[in-house]
Amino acid sequence: MSVNLRVLIVPLVVMCLGGINHANAEERICPDGKRSYFGVCPDEGNQSRPPSTTPSTPTPPQQKPKSIPGPLPVPAPVVDSNAKDCDQCPEMVVLPPGGFMMGSSPKEQIATAIPQHRVNIQSFSIGKYEVTQQQWSSVMGSNPSRSKGPNLPVENVTWDEAQQYVQRLSQKTGKQYRLPSEAEWEYAARAGSATPYPKGNSDSELSTYAWYSANATTTNPVGMKTSNQFGLYDMLGNVYEWTQDCWGANYSGAPADGTAWTIGRCSERVIRGGSWNNTSDYLRYAFRIKRSTTTRNFNIGFRVARTP
Repeated sequence: MSVNLRVLIVPLVVMCLGGINHANAEERICPDGKRSYFGVCPDEGNQSRPPSTTPSTPTPPQQKPKSIPGPLPVPAPVVDSNAKDCDQCPEMVVLPPGGFMMGSSPKEQIATAIPQHRVNIQSFSIGKYEVTQQQWSSVMGSNPSRSKGPNLPVENVTWDEAQQYVQRLSQKTGKQYRLPSEAEWEYAARAGSATPYPKGNSDSELSTYAWYSANATTTNPVGMKTSNQFGLYDMLGNVYEWTQDCWGANYSGAPADGTAWTIGRCSERVIRGGSWNNTSDYLRYAFRIKRSTTTRNFNIGFRVARTP
């Protein structure tokens, strides 16, 4: 038999044997719609295998990614229908109670503003703006400011004179006006912020909120810059602001209830916020310095507070 003939016969034999087996096999339609000629579907073949004796390793539960807590929501200031107690009285904003971390963070490390500590604040009212020269003159009958203008902040006033103003304003209105405590001032200035500046750790947007050495050569009318989240203006820059507190070199032993510190060097009081002729470092929320109660300077003014 020639080689070519073998090549033709062998495939024919294989096809015939395959056809006989195919014909004798049991035909089934499997669940997946395919035909089986051997009585067993593919899935059934897998099920018929003996179970493995090797213990399976349990799949560990998938852990949810840890969420980083965001800043606390800023409570909205209370709308006061009697925002002004007289025509030339300061306009007031009622702030809600709340808690905040007062002072500089470990990263910021302002030596006079450590340790950072939690303070709980009761609701109180604070001036929407710094006290203006017109408001001062209407109560005190004079204007000590170096740069004159009715809507400019009053400056060149001592702590003692600021006390006289709030006392006379209280007598005039029947309300209890006062200077804010240092803790109240920082709570009002931060308005929910936990960073050194209004827009984070950088002073890149400070000019939006404050008058200081980068954009001012003197005081400017109050309320010209963007307010903070509490609706308060010029909490940073324009003029430093007197607070009620006696000076302490740091916050060791400082009150945690928002009240003023009335012990220590009370011939010196705390001023906050920086001024028009300061660099941005002085306008950080936590920055604080002291001045004598008799100090008079063209970059120091104040705003008033009142217990609702």
